[in-house]
Amino acid sequence: MTKKQAKLEPPAVELPAEAEQALRFEKARSAQAGAVLEDYVELIDDLLTSGGEARPTDIARRLGVSHATAIKSIARLKREGLATSKLYRGVFLTAEGQALAARVRARHRLVVDLLIAVGVPPHCAELDAEGIEHHVSDVALAAFSRFLTRQREM
Repeated sequence: MTKKQAKLEPPAVELPAEAEQALRFEKARSAQAGAVLEDYVELIDDLLTSGGEARPTDIARRLGVSHATAIKSIARLKREGLATSKLYRGVFLTAEGQALAARVRARHRLVVDLLIAVGVPPHCAELDAEGIEHHVSDVALAAFSRFLTRQREM
């Protein structure tokens, strides 16, 4: 085998222990399941604080999902104790739902600020944060915060 052929072969992959790898995948699946609820709670809070109502039709349009999908997710929010609704009115957040919305919004802002600090354009940072914010750990968020604090002190 020549040197050129050896360079073309992909490097050997070293797999983590099975339990460690399973834990990583479980964390990703769990974050994805929670991401939907968090997006709904954040949007409902945004609609309510902007002086409007959070009607299922508006929620569906803003999230780019069908009305039926929004209704199912709103029902899940209610089961989880995060939201309530009134006949012929919109959806409202419980105190627990409002607290979750505040945490989600703060996490989103922190991720956006970090992405901008490392050179990502603001529009792109907002788009990317929508996915990253649901998968980042509290440990990573704390590190992001420390990094941004040091950057501001410079």
